[in-house]
Amino acid sequence: MSGIGILAMVLRIRHNPDAPRSPFERTALRITGTSFYLLAAGLAGTAIYNLFMAHKPATTIPGLVISIISIAVMWVLVMGKRKVGSRLGSAPILADANCTLVCIYMSVVLLASSLIYQFTGTGIVDSLGALGLIYFSISEGKEAFAKAAGIVDDCCGEDEHKE
Repeated sequence: MSGIGILAMVLRIRHNPDAPRSPFERTALRITGTSFYLLAAGLAGTAIYNLFMAHKPATTIPGLVISIISIAVMWVLVMGKRKVGSRLGSAPILADANCTLVCIYMSVVLLASSLIYQFTGTGIVDSLGALGLIYFSISEGKEAFAKAAGIVDDCCGEDEHKE
């Protein structure tokens, strides 16, 4: 949904760079924000459960593979957004490219916690990694809702109505 919202933003900017976000873009941002909040809640619940039950992951190989693939794909996406943003002279698209870096940071947290667990076998590392992911998820959810409300225009927190 986020990708479709970004496509709508690119088309809007291409046709009318000064136009405000469309209702569709705002809905896409709200869905994205809700998804980030749900992710944070799920991670928190799982982390708390794992801490109290002294649960350890059966394996971290999927986490390692997923995080490495995610880092590579997100890096290509950041570069593509920067290229498109530069060509269109679009600060919002360039800012969105910087927002995509958060996905890379989340994948790095997953990679680091998976590697540490793989080498130490310390189960708490999995829950600590979840805390890092929760932080980024809540931050991104909050930002998506602020963008949908027209309070924030880009990742840097600029006001949409700034002169």
